[in-house]
Amino acid sequence: MGLAMVTGANRGIGLELVRQLAARGTEVVAVCRHSSPELDSLRVRVESGCDVTDPEARSRLAAGLGSAVVDLLVHNAGMLVPDSLGGVESKAVRAQFELNAVAPLFLTRALLPRMRAGAKVALITSRMGSIGDNSSGGYYGYRMSKAALNAAGASLARDLAPHHIAVAILHPGAVRTAMTGGTGMIDVDESVRGLLGRIDELTLETSGRFLHQNGDALPW
Repeated sequence: MGLAMVTGANRGIGLELVRQLAARGTEVVAVCRHSSPELDSLRVRVESGCDVTDPEARSRLAAGLGSAVVDLLVHNAGMLVPDSLGGVESKAVRAQFELNAVAPLFLTRALLPRMRAGAKVALITSRMGSIGDNSSGGYYGYRMSKAALNAAGASLARDLAPHHIAVAILHPGAVRTAMTGGTGMIDVDESVRGLLGRIDELTLETSGRFLHQNGDALPW
């Protein structure tokens, strides 16, 4: 694999994706709003100060690649604002939509001229975006934004197929990270090994599937 770009790379799943990709010898561009000591300690190119919800920032990011070609684009940047029917706020819902769903779509489009046949796009989504699997309610902004991301991924799989670019729509599992307050069922290194396994085996024939990091198919 040539160059990989990972958004939301300063902590959690994004940081571990950068670490494991770099350990493979992959050239990595780590994109984040604010870097971290952990990210700075890795021998990768860090693009900090980049808000992927900003159209100008997306354009600068693409232009800054120069002649480099992106072989793997991982949309990991995201946010979760816990809410309930009585407490959900429109501002928080919109913010989650912008980062979780809208930004990946438009960053993919901005970087498409930098991608070649055989490249891959991975969307780090959530099982909480599954309509068929929602048994507990709540989390309106997060669920809605991740469902929108899943829908975007399904369309991208079809629209990028003529470019011979495959798309993975991946749930990382219930991971113990800062976003989840340290709760979950697996550690971040195990989750990322699974995510990279799914990306490695991704082909045009399997493009657009919604998968758990362990390989299980998930309901839409």
